[in-house]
Amino acid sequence: MEDQVYTDNMKRAPEEEPERQQYFMGLLRELVREKSREYGHPLTACIQTFGCQMNAKDSEKLLGILEEAGFQASDSEASDFVLYNTCTVRDNANQRVYGRLGYLNSLKQKNPRMRIALCGCMMQEPAVVERIRKSYRFVDLVFGTHNIYKLAELLYRQMTEGHMVIDIWQGTDKIVEDLPSQRKYPFKCGVNIMYGCNNFCSYCIVPYVRGRERSREPEDILRELHALAEDGVKEVMLLGQNVNSYGKTLARPMSFANLLEEAAKVPGIERIRFMTSHPKDLSDELIAVMRDCPKICRHLHLPLQSGSSRILKAMNRVYDKEQYLALAAKIQKEIPDLSLTTDIIVGFPGETEEDFQETLDVVRKVRYDSAFTFIYSKRTGTPAAAMEDQVPEPVVKDRFDRLLKEVQKISAERCKKDVGKTLDALVEGMDTHDPALVTGRLSNNIMVHFPGTGEDIGKILPVKLLESKGFYYMGERV
Repeated sequence: MEDQVYTDNMKRAPEEEPERQQYFMGLLRELVREKSREYGHPLTACIQTFGCQMNAKDSEKLLGILEEAGFQASDSEASDFVLYNTCTVRDNANQRVYGRLGYLNSLKQKNPRMRIALCGCMMQEPAVVERIRKSYRFVDLVFGTHNIYKLAELLYRQMTEGHMVIDIWQGTDKIVEDLPSQRKYPFKCGVNIMYGCNNFCSYCIVPYVRGRERSREPEDILRELHALAEDGVKEVMLLGQNVNSYGKTLARPMSFANLLEEAAKVPGIERIRFMTSHPKDLSDELIAVMRDCPKICRHLHLPLQSGSSRILKAMNRVYDKEQYLALAAKIQKEIPDLSLTTDIIVGFPGETEEDFQETLDVVRKVRYDSAFTFIYSKRTGTPAAAMEDQVPEPVVKDRFDRLLKEVQKISAERCKKDVGKTLDALVEGMDTHDPALVTGRLSNNIMVHFPGTGEDIGKILPVKLLESKGFYYMGERV
């Protein structure tokens, strides 16, 4: 009978998006209301996010859909509906999910009505989905990165039919954005400007799980920015796997630099950040726009990955050490107050001690404000996974420790440069260690702690930086 209800509702569903999902949100809302009466309490939903800023943005959309459907948001995994939004950039991210699933199974044994869902990048791997299908039969719903907007439709189907639902797309050209979203912060927000990646770095699985590049129309992005500004958002982060190649897939191509200029014209938006930039696509035009537009934050994340030209070629990064150093020098000359951060991988197949020393050389010459350092993680399906000369674990660990020590020493030195200056900070919340302090983020992305109250949260305030603590400042409100 329930299968027939679902089939009948499917026949009545609109074909176009987002109208189709709005239709299913209405049906799901009725079902949630019915289950709430049956269970004797409002249905709760918990989303756990693994991975990058784009995953965090996706989770805001997923939570918005669930709340629109009548669920109450919860931080507890002992909820009626638990959704893991997964990451698969490194193997340990996958292992964390498998480990947490064991815990969820124990919760579901106590509460058989509980529903468990998995989505995101990890679910785009066929081997993972097959493992879930065979070994984690208690999971109710599995979907990927390309169809997250279908959550209401998929969950309605699962709750109606009662069996595991798996809906994985290998790719899509669809961009569906006009759906509810529950922002984590009322004063700042991520905004997707593009999806996918065309770079195919030899170690990276992202192009395989996120698909090929596709850019949103600038009119849609700007309309979203205006709506966010009207809703009180002061800072936005424009998100994409490689924002520097924004616009190349549009019928009327537009550069990322042009998009930034247009975004800066939106009244009410006071700060603009973006992530992530690929060195091969970072243009002089973009550097000039960053230099000349005061709304664009003085922070650039420019992944290096390796300082060895030989390793960079094996990584398919399409630049060498000298080109990267020249680009970094140009950026630092044009924007002297810029905070430059990076990603570095240690232990890529075939990396020698000489290659590693090249990486240390770049770190010392560029002098990053901070760096995210990673041990190479073999990802099945990528070219690097099949390469010979995988570096022994003890050697990788030793290099990683040496790199981290160098990065931290330089970061601590860099952080001292602004002591005594008065800079604007966006207050993001109360200090977690001292209730008399608030925590603010400077334009260059460094944190500062200073006296304040909850009323300051969401405000941009001038703060004098009194003392450097290595990776953050102590300050006072001016």
